[in-house]
Amino acid sequence: MHMEPDATGMSGTSDQADRLRALVRESRGVSRLVAVTSGKGGVGKTNLAVNAAICLAARGQRVVLIDADLGLANADVLLDVKAPYNLGHVISGEKNIDEVLVDAPGGIKLILGTSGVGRLANLSEFERHNLVQSMLQLESLADVVVLDCAAGISRNVITFAAAADHVLVVTTPEPTALTDAYATIKVLSRERTTASIGTVVNLATNSSEARSSAARLSEVARRFLRMDVDNTGYVLKDEHVALAVRHRVPVILRYPRSPASTCLAAVANTLARETFAGRSEDSFFRRVANFFF
Repeated sequence: MHMEPDATGMSGTSDQADRLRALVRESRGVSRLVAVTSGKGGVGKTNLAVNAAICLAARGQRVVLIDADLGLANADVLLDVKAPYNLGHVISGEKNIDEVLVDAPGGIKLILGTSGVGRLANLSEFERHNLVQSMLQLESLADVVVLDCAAGISRNVITFAAAADHVLVVTTPEPTALTDAYATIKVLSRERTTASIGTVVNLATNSSEARSSAARLSEVARRFLRMDVDNTGYVLKDEHVALAVRHRVPVILRYPRSPASTCLAAVANTLARETFAGRSEDSFFRRVANFFF
């Protein structure tokens, strides 16, 4: 059957899919992706993502932070960065990926998210092509991509998390937060994912409380889901975090010797070891592209 070109100037669906596959085959990068998510909002997920990204950059890694928390996107506020463009402009074809990247404190690059990311399940072929192409372009720009996902278990969150190299599920010691964190882990367990999953207990009163909370999640996941969940670390409750937020400076930069910063550095060290251990030949971008074929 003859397929007429569509409004974008591209030919039929099969030709578009062939082009996307060619893009993925040509990709040679091995950028690693860390997806940061949580079962509920208000547990400090974005703070963790921002500060962990800065810590990874301090280790000499080229780090890109993508704010995909569409319900409460505020990484730009924590970093005090103004960005005129976002990932939605890339998906629509208005901008290239390098045009939406902005410099942020701590030596990282930032990409803001928008409603375009929230429509991933309903992208047109033209938008799909732009998304995959832009993701593949990031291969040459970053060693690590930290994705600040939205809280909860939406398909958008789970799809990207399942394609990541490492998933950090942020929680607090509160029973409701732990229950929601387990729900997130449970949904991830149903996906065909090779991602390692770890927990970070935020706002812990002390190390004992944090370790107990992480052990509880790990034990339940092992017993009922038959999966291993790592204890990636914890962050102590610390007034310096709130002070840093008020100044719109990441706590790791504003108060580098504070208890929270010490914990965040330890989390990043553990994360770096786990994420880069046994690097695969495949990358997040190639894996996530396959979700759209």
